[in-house]
Amino acid sequence: MAPYQHMLLALDFSPDSEFIGNRALEIARLTGAKTTLVHVVEHVPLDLSNDLMLTQPLDVDAELLEDARNRLAELAQTLGLDDAERRVELGSTKGEILRLAEECGADLIVVGSHGRHGLALLLGSTANAVLHGAKCDVLAIRVPDA
Repeated sequence: MAPYQHMLLALDFSPDSEFIGNRALEIARLTGAKTTLVHVVEHVPLDLSNDLMLTQPLDVDAELLEDARNRLAELAQTLGLDDAERRVELGSTKGEILRLAEECGADLIVVGSHGRHGLALLLGSTANAVLHGAKCDVLAIRVPDA
């Protein structure tokens, strides 16, 4: 079996992102895989009053995307991945990770897996959704319990 060539590392900016990134980098170093970092912004406008909402002139999505780009650049620097391709996408986390993995030819997707209990377990998680939809290998890195 050939080693991995291209790893897609999905990060959510949780406090565990650096831990997940470092574990993924161990695999990248061992296999020589190219690494692409991705963060998906899921913007869902809410109208809690159930009234008709007029579109605001502010481009909230653009602000969220710019903030995510800055945070991903900082995390890349912390991980020593200044030269890695970085992608910030807007949409469904599962859908965008799977789309990008196919687009960039990733043969490994790495995601963090948080311990889920109760309702969160029943509703599923990003790691589970990606695992069942991916056409390549998926590695879910278990984050330590706090």
